[in-house]
Amino acid sequence: MTDRDAGLVRVDANGLLLEGNLLLPDNAHGIVVFAHGSGSSRFSSRNRHVAEVLRAGGHGTLLLDLLTREEEAVDMRTAHLRFDIEMLADRLVATVKWLRRTEEGGRLPVGYFGASTGGGAALVAAAAIPDEIHAVVSRGGRPDLAGPALPQVEAPTLLIVGGDDAPVIEMNREAYDQMRCERRLEIVPNASHLFEEPGTLERVAELARDWFRRWSTPA
Repeated sequence: MTDRDAGLVRVDANGLLLEGNLLLPDNAHGIVVFAHGSGSSRFSSRNRHVAEVLRAGGHGTLLLDLLTREEEAVDMRTAHLRFDIEMLADRLVATVKWLRRTEEGGRLPVGYFGASTGGGAALVAAAAIPDEIHAVVSRGGRPDLAGPALPQVEAPTLLIVGGDDAPVIEMNREAYDQMRCERRLEIVPNASHLFEEPGTLERVAELARDWFRRWSTPA
């Protein structure tokens, strides 16, 4: 079995089958659903690194392709589906409903980790099912794309942005001001949009781990 096959699941999202990798450490105390960003997939090396740190910290992870293979092929040409925030959010909501029908997902708190446009979709989804989502983390995200859903988000939200990513910092600050939930804006020094600089992605993973640990403790 390859890393790509580990924990392979097919999520029923309103009749559409989405492929993902669901991995749970022993005695997991939560599950984090990943919403990948523009032009990315569940095989994103950055998100897979964050997922490893989360699992080491006791959280299960579900890295999910929010687009089917056919949709990904179209999106590679048009780049429009990755910005269909409502569609992506609907699939994130359906994913949580699917998790609730599984043995592990039926009893564990659930959070969202969104990157780039996935950050906006995660916030829209969190606003739609406030009783289900315990925490949200956005990495280099576009929370501004959540628009009118921002004041409706109830889950504690951590917005992480690279210190050298000036346009996205401003977008996150504007979104932060519109939100009413427990929230924090964390700017990682010397980091670009993709957190490719030494040590910056590790910092993202640590911040996310600590945030989910703090807010996703089972009742």
